[in-house]
Amino acid sequence: MSRLPGTERRRRIYLMRHGEVQYFDADGRPIDPRHVTLTERGCEQARAAGALLREVPFDDAVISGMARTAHTASLVLDGRTVPVRDEPRLKEIRAGRLAAVPPERRDEIITRAYERAPEPDASFIGGESWTDFQRRVLEVWLELVQADGWANLLIVAHDAVNRVILSHVVGASLHGLKAFEQEPACINIIDVDIAGGQVERAFIRAANLTPYNLAAQANHHTVMERISAQFKAG
Repeated sequence: MSRLPGTERRRRIYLMRHGEVQYFDADGRPIDPRHVTLTERGCEQARAAGALLREVPFDDAVISGMARTAHTASLVLDGRTVPVRDEPRLKEIRAGRLAAVPPERRDEIITRAYERAPEPDASFIGGESWTDFQRRVLEVWLELVQADGWANLLIVAHDAVNRVILSHVVGASLHGLKAFEQEPACINIIDVDIAGGQVERAFIRAANLTPYNLAAQANHHTVMERISAQFKAG
């Protein structure tokens, strides 16, 4: 089994979110999230992450298959001969129609979306069920970490996807989603010990690390607060 140097059964996952994209047009109307691409700033963010990870000997890379994760991974790897595989189960949670959200409750429903995840039959802004989403993400997560052939793995996914994984690692299930902010092109570092083909233990070495703004200077709003503000602007 591949392992980190000097360890018996430890491997490392670098779990990233894609770089910045624009989810709304100039008039504040939602853009189909399946087709959004990195902004110029998003490209800069991904390059900064790549510079920080330049010396990491990645054995494998997995993306969600969305254009924004593919572009981020290509900028991070910067021409390195690392295989990059699509895993559609890592696609972002599907929201319902934002226009269907009552205007008087729009800010509350969008900005508090992660806090409602543990509620019975909860969905993401009227879209995909949180329990179904958690199931598909953790299914592929366990497959990836238990598979042999890598010691350092890069995963480029999405905000809610990463929150589900991080919350699972700390044993908080859906209750922990609200605590894990995931900025564009952020890096999370997770170590796992594998014994008998199973995860013996896992722990987080870093979370929401943003190489382009390490001190989070002037970053005073959550991801969902920014999304709500952009939608209201239209």
